[in-house]
Amino acid sequence: MSRDSSFSRLFRLIDDALRPYTYSLLQDMQKPEVVCSTKDKEKDLLIALSQVWREIQLMKQELDCDSDEDEDSESDGDKKSSEEAELQHEYHNCSTEILATLMILLTVESQFVQHLVGNILVVVSEFVAQAAKEWDSFISSLFICLKLAISNVLPCSLATSRDQKGDSSSLVVLRARLKNANWSTVGAIVRVLRCTLKYLKQEGDDQLLETFTDCVSSFLLDVPWDVMEEIQVDHGSDAKESSSLNSCFTETKFVFLGNFIQFLCSLVEQSCPLEAKVGAQDNHSFPCVIVGFVPRILRLFLGKQGNCANLSISLYFRHKLLMLMLRLSYHTCLGYSTLISWLQLLHEYYEEFLHKPIIQLDISQDEFLEGSPFLASLSDGGVKRFSSSHLQRWGILLFLRCCFSLISLTGDIREQCACATPNSCSTFNSISEPTHARKTGFLELCEWLQGHLPSDISMAREMYLENCIGFSSSFLQLYMHEDDVLFEVLLQLLSIQSSLEQLSKAEKWAFENVNKDILFQALSMFNPVHLFHLFLAALHYDHQVILDYLISKDTGASCAEYLLRSLRVVCNSWSLFITFSVHEKLKNPSSCKKRKLLLDGSNVQAEVSSVPSEQTLSPGLEKHEKDVERSWKHDESTRQMFKEAKNCLLSLKYSVENLHRKNLFPYNPEALLRRLTKFQELCLM
Repeated sequence: MSRDSSFSRLFRLIDDALRPYTYSLLQDMQKPEVVCSTKDKEKDLLIALSQVWREIQLMKQELDCDSDEDEDSESDGDKKSSEEAELQHEYHNCSTEILATLMILLTVESQFVQHLVGNILVVVSEFVAQAAKEWDSFISSLFICLKLAISNVLPCSLATSRDQKGDSSSLVVLRARLKNANWSTVGAIVRVLRCTLKYLKQEGDDQLLETFTDCVSSFLLDVPWDVMEEIQVDHGSDAKESSSLNSCFTETKFVFLGNFIQFLCSLVEQSCPLEAKVGAQDNHSFPCVIVGFVPRILRLFLGKQGNCANLSISLYFRHKLLMLMLRLSYHTCLGYSTLISWLQLLHEYYEEFLHKPIIQLDISQDEFLEGSPFLASLSDGGVKRFSSSHLQRWGILLFLRCCFSLISLTGDIREQCACATPNSCSTFNSISEPTHARKTGFLELCEWLQGHLPSDISMAREMYLENCIGFSSSFLQLYMHEDDVLFEVLLQLLSIQSSLEQLSKAEKWAFENVNKDILFQALSMFNPVHLFHLFLAALHYDHQVILDYLISKDTGASCAEYLLRSLRVVCNSWSLFITFSVHEKLKNPSSCKKRKLLLDGSNVQAEVSSVPSEQTLSPGLEKHEKDVERSWKHDESTRQMFKEAKNCLLSLKYSVENLHRKNLFPYNPEALLRRLTKFQELCLM
């Protein structure tokens, strides 16, 4: 079966099977009441839709089998030039009719019908992409359908004057079919686009994916964000209304918003590699477009005050919005104004999570293992309890990324605003020196740290370093049971150390508005050697856990990067590494990756099963390294911590070498082995 005949067959299949139902719906559209099918009609329609979906799946398989034959028959291009033009016109008409038929079925008020129609649209999109016929026109028409559906439920009209072929008649047909579209229809189309994006990513066709992302950018720029915000209903009215689901959103709006935020997250996660390939990092590439609209997106989902009546939905949206902003921060270059804006948004929508105590008297193991915002079976109170630590981890990570990005900004700030909207830099045009950015980031960081540290902490106090390391232990423990974010935050802390050290030497303003000790406290709390020691201790010095991290497809790359960078720092600060110790007490040897912390401003007790006795913290900062190194020779507890860390890393080296020798390691670990070899050489000196 040729690709040309298969495309015509696709149209006939859909038209023949679904025409009776679409005709009935078109007749019903003449009536003012909402389209709604009876139970009997719905059952028949569901059977027909299931059959159509299966038939298209079979056609896709046949098309794939015939692909090699079609490639051999493409040499007679000159003879078929006129036929090609005719066929292109026919494909375009078929594509429009297919969409028109399926779009009217998306207006049926049945979640089962909409789901099946959505599945058919997904497989049709895959079929068109695979056939390489009319892909540009088809995907453009699909986005036009999305715009028409939104225009139908909003008091405005999106720019949809004609399709990519300049055919306004197709637009008239599609608009008529979407006359009764609602937010559920819009959500179904967005779901189709998200599934299509995943398919394109799996296929690895950059040309098709680039066309898709161009349509996304155009759509996002056309979205009337100011009007979209009006779809929310009285976020903070009276108490009786706030307990009702309808006081915040209707159910169909939830469906749309849930699909929309998932679509945005998938766009940033899956398509940014394409942006790097084609060099599309400009003001109009869709990641930059999304960055510019982040404030409006947050207001759309969470309201101006950030209080949605339904707690479970609010927590879910907060989680997804954090994911979106974090992915954007990793894939785009954020300028000064954007970073400032995002810090303000974090304070507005995530303040409670930023300032939730990090040092806790009791940490439930279950909270870490089940800290997901998707626990629908729990009551709102249970969801909030389980979700708070999860949102706290991700919120703090984004906050630190914004602060550290500001501190690290160099050059003319105005040149680093490429991802902002045209008006987003206007407030900050007078600020063009990187010093202002570093100062802003540092002051934000200081204020956050001071909110988590004991009020009487001082470098002059005897227990100063214990308090700093106690905070570091608590901070690290917060992330230990969520592996995907653990290494992200550890790498983030590694990146800031050099910037903080430069600030301590160069910036005169650093001590104007804050306690002059805070910079040195930050250096102590985020010291990479201390954190690496605490990381190993939190794993009970079990090299098998690290090996699991290294071979995991989710954490392998980030864990390897963290080990490489940490080992380099350790080798360059060897005396600090071998003299590190912490006051701790063994409580529960069987508790894996768990540490209970008590901080009262004067002492810290920690639970680490790998250390067999209480230990006294070495007094002093890095400037006292030499004195501490001399005392270490007589400090058996400090020697024990170094011995545990050494044995762990050398065991890791042996295991990685063994797997690599048998070609069982999933990637080339030679760089890591070189660092571990250097570490071994220092241990033998």
